[in-house]
Amino acid sequence: MRSRWPVLTTLLGIGLAYGAYPYVTLYRLGSAIRSADTATLESLVNWPSVREGIKEDISDLVLDEPSATPDTELPPFGASFMRGIASSAVDAAVTPQALVAATAAFPPQGSEPPRGADVHVNWAFFDGLATFQVSLSAHGQAEPIRLQMDLRHGHWQIRRVWLPAELLSGEGAKT
Repeated sequence: MRSRWPVLTTLLGIGLAYGAYPYVTLYRLGSAIRSADTATLESLVNWPSVREGIKEDISDLVLDEPSATPDTELPPFGASFMRGIASSAVDAAVTPQALVAATAAFPPQGSEPPRGADVHVNWAFFDGLATFQVSLSAHGQAEPIRLQMDLRHGHWQIRRVWLPAELLSGEGAKT
C-alpha cells in the first residue's frame, strides 16, 4: 500500500492543478485588464475567434430584429452590407488595446463605476474536459456576459464571448 501513495498523490496533484488552471487564467485575465497589460491579454484571448463570434451575434441581432413595418426585411444586398459594417466596427473595437482603453477611462476609486464596469463572476464550471464556461454579471446590465474558454496546447484561452443584446444593439454604448 505504501508504494501506491506517491502515485496517488501525484494523480491528486495533477487533478487539482487541472481543476484550478482555468480559475488561475481568469485571475490573470482580470489582472491583465486592471494593469493594462496588452501582451498578456493577447495570449489569454483568441481575438480573431472572439471577434467572429461577436460579428455573428450582431448580424443575427440585426437580421432577426422585428421591424416596425412587416415589409421592411432587408434584401440580400442589404443584409450583406450590414454584415460588412458590423465586421469593420467589431474588428476596430474588439482588441486588447480597446479593452485597456475602455477600462482606463474608469473614474477614481470610491466614486460610482460606469455602467457595466463593475463585473463579478456569477458562476464558472467545466463544460467538458477542454471547455470551461463563465458567466459574468456587470453592474447595470440585466443579462450576463458569457465566456467560453478552451484548453488548447496546454493553455486555457477565451475563444467565445456572448454579450448581452443591449450591448450589441448599442443601448449599452455608455459601457
